[in-house]
Amino acid sequence: MQPEPRLDPAAAGGCSSGATLHAAATAAGKSEILDRYAADYPKGPHDQPQSMCPAFGSLRVGLRMRRTATVLSGSACCVYGLTFTSHFYGARRTVGYVPFSSETLVTGKLFEDIREAVHGLADPALYDTIIVTNLCVPTASGVPLQLLPREINGVRIIGIDVPGFGVPTHAEAKDVLAGAMLAYARAEAEQGPVAAPKTRADRPTVTLLGEMFPIDPVGIGMMLEPLGLAAGPVVPPREWRELYSALDCAVVAAIHPFYTASIREFEGAGRPVLGSAPVGRDGTAAWLDAVGETCGIARAKVDAAKDRFLPAIAGALAGSPIRGRITVSGYEGSELLVARLLIESGAEVPYVGTACPPTRWSDPDRDWLNARGVKVQYRASLEQDIAAVETFGPDLAIGTTPVVQHAKQKAIPALYFTNLISARPLMGAAGAGSLATVVNAALANKGRFDRMAAFFEGVGRNASAGIWQDTPVDRPDFKAKFAAKRIAAAKAEEAVGV
Repeated sequence: MQPEPRLDPAAAGGCSSGATLHAAATAAGKSEILDRYAADYPKGPHDQPQSMCPAFGSLRVGLRMRRTATVLSGSACCVYGLTFTSHFYGARRTVGYVPFSSETLVTGKLFEDIREAVHGLADPALYDTIIVTNLCVPTASGVPLQLLPREINGVRIIGIDVPGFGVPTHAEAKDVLAGAMLAYARAEAEQGPVAAPKTRADRPTVTLLGEMFPIDPVGIGMMLEPLGLAAGPVVPPREWRELYSALDCAVVAAIHPFYTASIREFEGAGRPVLGSAPVGRDGTAAWLDAVGETCGIARAKVDAAKDRFLPAIAGALAGSPIRGRITVSGYEGSELLVARLLIESGAEVPYVGTACPPTRWSDPDRDWLNARGVKVQYRASLEQDIAAVETFGPDLAIGTTPVVQHAKQKAIPALYFTNLISARPLMGAAGAGSLATVVNAALANKGRFDRMAAFFEGVGRNASAGIWQDTPVDRPDFKAKFAAKRIAAAKAEEAVGV
């Protein structure tokens, strides 16, 4: 089937114009997808992400799966950035790329090129699944990935649109792909027998929704064992057949509460979903209560599990105290859990900002934090996170790269949330003391920052940084003039698919 010609969104501004691309995508037949994204991932004060390209999230999920090929369709600069970032974070897979030009976009030839590439890749000896992702410009042009075959030579084909003007964060893009895979796997299971898991638990399982540190599922499984339950697969999974096991669970634990599309599939399969996580003493106690109530576990068993694990968690927290005022912000989706753990460790946390949206599965964490005087800001902007640093004057700022930069410029110790905080265990006794080492080390660096600030005092900053005979004068009008030229040049490059 030859798709009808579409208008050329690249000529209208490419990645620099979210509103133009959104209008183009709507006109090109993507309104249903964009409406679903708007409902699943409501936007905040900005019409475009302030973090990394959202498609990095779904790309990373695909690259972590065994026997899975990933193919991107988008501007060359976007694909370069995504593959560079993916390999920086340890991907060891080739990323497929289908290039385009204005001609192939508007004539429908790009879709034919994608279909040809998928047919060439679909080798069942190598792959179980091929994931094809439209980035901004192909989505805006209406490239219809839904018209690709559902499978070729027994290899599943999944096409998703992950435009920056429709999916606000890379964390939610993970849900776009996870939800699409769950929908496909659920349809397979409804049609007949599917592949058995490598190992099958002899007890009902709890599926864990959201990426987490590898040791966390092990710790959760230990806490579930006295209840007669077992930890099930983590979604997003590492291989396709784990999706069947994930759907065949007693309950889903939405560790990351913004996986809206995935939760829709689990609820469609009749599976109950719980919010929050076993983080800290209070969080673990409440979570075990919720699991027990949902699964009909006898109260005595739940109390026995709490008696077994809560003292160890309390002891770990007491043994690794954190003293200081800390602001927390990030775009991974676990910011509220980290704040809870910091507070139970003894820290003062006046502000938590997360780029993710509020959902009813995040209510338990928000309510717990609000009861302790914490301001919780969903869909937090960079400006709000920086304002929190200015307002609360923390001893340590945990946040995104620009927040960390701002804090350090003010001689405030700071830690990058993604690499230094979220990449640690958070659950149970293992998580209770995991943050103390890195956080306390950072807090202890205040003296070093003060000495550096004193050493460089008087050398200026920004345009006037350095030692000058004639101090440079900032020229905002000059900057604006050449910024406009750069934007025009970028639009010209997008128009030819550079």
